[in-house]
Amino acid sequence: MKPVLCNYYVTYRCNAACGFCDIWQQPSPLIDLGDAARNLDDLRRLGVRIIDFTGGEPLLHPQIGDLLAMAKARGFLTTLTSNGLLYPKRAESLRGLVDLLHFSIDSPVPHEHDASRGVKCFGKLMESVEVALALGERPDLLFTVTNDNVHHLERVYETISRPNGLILILNPLFEYNTLGAGLSDEVMERMAALARKPYVYLNPAFLTLRQRGGNDPDAPVCKAVSTSVVISPFDELVLPCYHAGMEKLPIEGRLYDLWHGERVAWHREMEGRHEACRGCTINCYFEPSFAVSPGTGYFWESLPSKARYTWTKFVVQRLSARLGPKAADLPDFEQPEPVPSGDGAATASDLIELPVLR
Repeated sequence: MKPVLCNYYVTYRCNAACGFCDIWQQPSPLIDLGDAARNLDDLRRLGVRIIDFTGGEPLLHPQIGDLLAMAKARGFLTTLTSNGLLYPKRAESLRGLVDLLHFSIDSPVPHEHDASRGVKCFGKLMESVEVALALGERPDLLFTVTNDNVHHLERVYETISRPNGLILILNPLFEYNTLGAGLSDEVMERMAALARKPYVYLNPAFLTLRQRGGNDPDAPVCKAVSTSVVISPFDELVLPCYHAGMEKLPIEGRLYDLWHGERVAWHREMEGRHEACRGCTINCYFEPSFAVSPGTGYFWESLPSKARYTWTKFVVQRLSARLGPKAADLPDFEQPEPVPSGDGAATASDLIELPVLR
């Protein structure tokens, strides 16, 4: 089986401090363009089709436009997710280089979104939506759903997503190390109900996987190693996935050979079978895993939603973009209030005004 996706971590640095993520706490370099060029060549030889330039905050890499251009020149589909802090500054240089552009949003209430992100960024996020639409881009809104913010889903859909013809992606929170918590049945029911509406994407198999207790090492559904190549900012091949990170192999210009070597073969044989894989529900690995598993119900459950997303993204939105720049239709958001403490949320004094390198 050929891998279809590369999660390419351009840096672990971030200019936010989200409560459900710890990647921003790690020291990190920025990837080198020379290393990236060699790796992209090898990724094409391996059969990879999609390059997800991720982080951290990928727009902190000063040459992110060059990286995207390199990937596009090699025929890859590109994806990038940003918190929006730097997008208005970089937007023109990224124009036409990102096939699947995602902006993260946690709440339509400015101070609640900022508390979740640990930085004052809601205003920049809305500015990013305006700038992207004016440039003919159609970004998706990526909403990480938790037990605490699910009540905001409908409002984000009705006031930001639907009026602007932007897809709202429902990203169920997953547990990782000491972060995250299980989603209640009510939360999953609300997600499933909203997902029936136009311009909303949810892979319903994510919910089924959670209801069944996640990955079972005795009958694994994870295909993380087979489907996804994970490259760290240190130019390492990370196995079996970023989140487990059991082994990191220095690439040194030999990614193609490493992928066909004994260590990757062993990890492929063991994918989803480690005790650490028990109960795993990490969306970014199960999305491609379900897509290559027609022998499971997850594949067939995923298919309709993925087909609808593809139609909306590559037909409906592209036809809309051909009409030219579009003015954003955004409501007047309420002014920020003092941010409550507790439950890991940042206090008002914790929030920073501008992006910083960490």
